[in-house]
Amino acid sequence: MFDAARTPPLGKFVAVALLAGIGAALASPRLLPWQAMALLLPAATAAWWRLRRARAPAAFAFGFALASLHAAHALALQLPPDWEKRDVVVSGRIVDLPTHEARRTQFRFRVDDDATQPPPLRGRLLRLAWYDDDPQPRAALKAGQRWRLQARVRAPRGLRNPGGPDAEKYALAQRLGANGYLRDPATQARLLAPAAGLDAWREAMCGRIAAAVATPGSRFVRALALGDTRGLDDADWEVLRGNGLTHLIAISGFHVGLVAGFFALVVRGLWWLWPGLGRRVPAVAAAAVAAMLGGLLYAAAAGFALPTVRTWLMIAVVAGLRLARRGGHGVDGLALAAIAVVLADPLAVLGAGFWLSFLGVAWLLWCLPAMGEGGWRQRLGGFVSAQGVASLGLLPVCVALFGQASLAGPLANLIAVPWWSLLVVPLALLGTGLETLRAGAGEFAWRWAAACFEPGWPGFQALAGSGLALWWLPEPRGFALPLALLGAFWLLLPRGTPGKALAVLLWLPLLWPDRRLPAPGEAELVVIDVGQGLAVLVRTANHSLLFDAGPAVRDGFDAGERAVVPALRALGVRRLDAAVASHGDQDHAGGLAAVLRAFPAPLRWAPPEVEGEALRGLRLQACEAGREWRWDGVRLRFLHPPAHFPYLRNESSCVLRIDGEHGSALLTGDIGEVVERDLVRRAALSAADSVRADVVVIAHHGSAESSDPAFVRATGARYAVVSSGHGNRFGHPRADVLRRWRQAGATIADTAADGALRIRLGAPPQGRASAAGPALESRRQTHPRLWDAARRAPGLSYRPD
Repeated sequence: MFDAARTPPLGKFVAVALLAGIGAALASPRLLPWQAMALLLPAATAAWWRLRRARAPAAFAFGFALASLHAAHALALQLPPDWEKRDVVVSGRIVDLPTHEARRTQFRFRVDDDATQPPPLRGRLLRLAWYDDDPQPRAALKAGQRWRLQARVRAPRGLRNPGGPDAEKYALAQRLGANGYLRDPATQARLLAPAAGLDAWREAMCGRIAAAVATPGSRFVRALALGDTRGLDDADWEVLRGNGLTHLIAISGFHVGLVAGFFALVVRGLWWLWPGLGRRVPAVAAAAVAAMLGGLLYAAAAGFALPTVRTWLMIAVVAGLRLARRGGHGVDGLALAAIAVVLADPLAVLGAGFWLSFLGVAWLLWCLPAMGEGGWRQRLGGFVSAQGVASLGLLPVCVALFGQASLAGPLANLIAVPWWSLLVVPLALLGTGLETLRAGAGEFAWRWAAACFEPGWPGFQALAGSGLALWWLPEPRGFALPLALLGAFWLLLPRGTPGKALAVLLWLPLLWPDRRLPAPGEAELVVIDVGQGLAVLVRTANHSLLFDAGPAVRDGFDAGERAVVPALRALGVRRLDAAVASHGDQDHAGGLAAVLRAFPAPLRWAPPEVEGEALRGLRLQACEAGREWRWDGVRLRFLHPPAHFPYLRNESSCVLRIDGEHGSALLTGDIGEVVERDLVRRAALSAADSVRADVVVIAHHGSAESSDPAFVRATGARYAVVSSGHGNRFGHPRADVLRRWRQAGATIADTAADGALRIRLGAPPQGRASAAGPALESRRQTHPRLWDAARRAPGLSYRPD
């Protein structure tokens, strides 16, 4: 029974309270004043240590204050708004390994902390890119070098979509000050000092592995030995995700544990060979120190990646207990390790790896307390049971964090964990150690590691391509994860526990969430945040259509892959019935190929004789005016271009109208004022309100060449929606265009400020007397975050529903 008076100051209940306080602070949509947190922190510290009965609440308050102060500091490091898009000259060092791509090289750059640097960037960490079609000049960038560069910088900013990565959260956790790209690097970039330090050693060692191992397995040896995943392509990552093996291929905590255990085993062997050593230093103490040093060396070789640092702190805690000759249950050691990690960096809880590491160990400690006891059969059974416990216990967390589950994961891990971690990884590390001592000494071990890895890779590729690969799940509600974890706890209770069948019901909100599909006669529009481009999902009760798919850059960012596909999966779209490319420009059609690979829509429309590299090879039908169809009581029809209209890029954009029982919408592509006036004229001649709509996606991202006053008045729109990129070079949307729509009575919403926009053309909720019609919600409004860059930017705020 829980007794507050006997709660130890660093026990498991305190660890849970500390984590809860940190989580509450980071889950809050706003930061409390840092001055108040600075006063709360020492008061909570004193209560934590002195008031036994209040230790858990005090630890909660301490965690809340500590996380708030760290978050405030991390946000203060980011570039001020008045420095946005400035060209700056900075000097500093390249940290970590540069990533070389076909047309750009990305790298992290630590600016010197001295008076010669721009004040907002002194000592800051930047993420920069060097764009050049010729890779030769960019190849000069090496980890550990010092450079003087001219760069155009901007504060960290990302897209906000269901299921998409949160770049702003990543920037907060990494303490990034700004993003940017080099300006005129051929003349402005100057090398100040050659590569030196740990990062330089890592890059040099990666080069030696690449030169020594000519087979395809070389890229995996580099990843396992040094955490260098630059050689892995998208196909490799798809196989790893499909098999649930991403935690093994990059440097993981398990690998740090292997190295620490190896060092401890070597010391134990030495003490056994020379018993006299034990009179000076006990074998247990020597092994503990060796484990700490071995883990620290490997963490350094991996560039002090967060998983390695986290695991090393756990090892250090256990070793410290051994040195202090204090026993304790494994849970107590885990609690101490968690406290050590979050005290060192409370923002670590923003990373998925933190929760997967600690929850995985916690499940194993609770369910398999005697795993290492008995003979080899019992140990083998314990290993199999551990995989089952980890798979079941971590499934809710994986679904909540990544929106996916790998049905092949348990089987793949049963093979890969012992194979890779006990054979391939030790050989890779042995080669690295020998190569460090003498050049050329480690090549044989690297080749053996690759030879051991390569035979099994085709099997994992086949498994990833089977029906057991990734299972994508819609984005759940907030309460789904606690219920599923409770269900997992219930299912993992000892045999004979009553009601286990009922525990499965607790998983339903997570594995089968409400997709909020429209009712018959209703429609829904989701304007996905793709930056400077357009992508709109149109859903009825049983059908889905995608209107445009966002921009794509050759050998660079693809919004179809990075934004649209994750959003469709998070929204629970199981198939696309149709896809429309409004025209062939890259910002509208660039991402379509990536979307069609994941969702091969049978119906594909585009303007007649459309041109554009993004649409080559796709079987397309013409979206001529007059073509219409009905889905689930909703009428969809094209209004433009008319028959025999020549392809004129923007002016030939498909214009799609959606009419439901409770509202209508108009998707206009990039048409200009001439076409808009023509639509108004044709509507008047036909005596039909074909341009009148409750919701209008403003043409051409709100440019000055669109939104003709007559067209704006004729639509009578209640909502005028803009899809644009923050700080885009075109200045979209224009202020006078937005003013025109507002004066006509429309409420404006912009993806640049609001993130993805979800608009329901449906009946009002039961019990409400409001009239039927559109209801709009924005991603940044429904999922507010304290690191939200749009809310901190001047002149930008949420638009009311």
